[in-house]
Amino acid sequence: MEKNIVVIEGDGIGPEVTRQSVKVLNAIAEQFGHTFHYSYHLMGADAIDKTGNPLPDETIEACLNSDAILFGAIGHPKYDNDPTAKVRPEQGLLKLRKSLQLFANIRPVTTYESLHHLSPLKTKNIEGVDFVIFRELTGGIYFGKKEVNEERTQASDDCVYTREEIERVTHLAFQYAQQRRKKLTLVDKANVLETSRLWRKVVQEIAAQYADVTVDFLFVDNAAMQIILNPKQFDVVLTENMFGDIISDEASVISGSLGLLPSASIGKGAALFEPIHGSYPQAAGKDIANPLGSILSAAMLLDHLGLAREAALVREAVEWTLSNSFVTKDIDPVNFYFTSTIGELICDYVSNRVPGGINKANIELRKSTII
Repeated sequence: MEKNIVVIEGDGIGPEVTRQSVKVLNAIAEQFGHTFHYSYHLMGADAIDKTGNPLPDETIEACLNSDAILFGAIGHPKYDNDPTAKVRPEQGLLKLRKSLQLFANIRPVTTYESLHHLSPLKTKNIEGVDFVIFRELTGGIYFGKKEVNEERTQASDDCVYTREEIERVTHLAFQYAQQRRKKLTLVDKANVLETSRLWRKVVQEIAAQYADVTVDFLFVDNAAMQIILNPKQFDVVLTENMFGDIISDEASVISGSLGLLPSASIGKGAALFEPIHGSYPQAAGKDIANPLGSILSAAMLLDHLGLAREAALVREAVEWTLSNSFVTKDIDPVNFYFTSTIGELICDYVSNRVPGGINKANIELRKSTII
């Protein structure tokens, strides 16, 4: 297989975690006889600094003509701390989603036995947790009309959804549920919001086409509580843009680290794959960030290209590093490994270069010094 992949490294730790994913993709290509062509493009604060534009036209053009997009992260404190900034890194991401019609964000939430102690939830509540959040990505309040009066004492954000926007992500979620445990949960606020009532109506109608999938409904406040109380009850969760943004971040901490979780944004064109964490500028350039969210995003990219066996091998390699305590600082703040070392270890596993017995003394280990 020969594919063209656009790489947007972005800001903060984005470049260093994305580099590990590219190394892993290259190891997969070598092992299975594929060819991946990469082109690198700007977005976010880095793009603003270099071009004045958070999403240059050439980046959009490259993405439109690619087979997939591997993305790092965007964001910088100088924009986060300035609410009056007219140009912001996040504008680039919203524009890219709209330009590529990336209408569905898919976030798997899984736990790892070796990391149960890091979860804020009790072990008995997270064993076997495995669900996926489908978030509508190009509609709702984030893309609605925004107004503020001249005195800046009153503001409004319109939340608008059309039947078509709801239908297309709903069909994807149902199809995904059919390949899993055949349960779908719609999260809305239909007791208060007209947009949520439309969501519920459309999902109820579409459910008749997927008779093998059990459907239930939760108001978003109850869903947020249930994710903490009993996350094992969920299989596929479907929701609108803002609710999905919030509950997917809530669910992400179940595994014990934000650095572990991947995501995919799919639609009518090339799909985009990114870890769910932010740009974490405080760690940028220190080689301490967790690359697993990015590497698992690369596994989702491989799945999207129809390379299921290759994707499974990457996930197996990630599981191997975690079970052998090859982890970054967010997981073990005392005995932790470099970002680049984790990437190399996963490449070694993919390339079948891992010996039967591991001598950890031969692997570069960074230890913290407490003064």
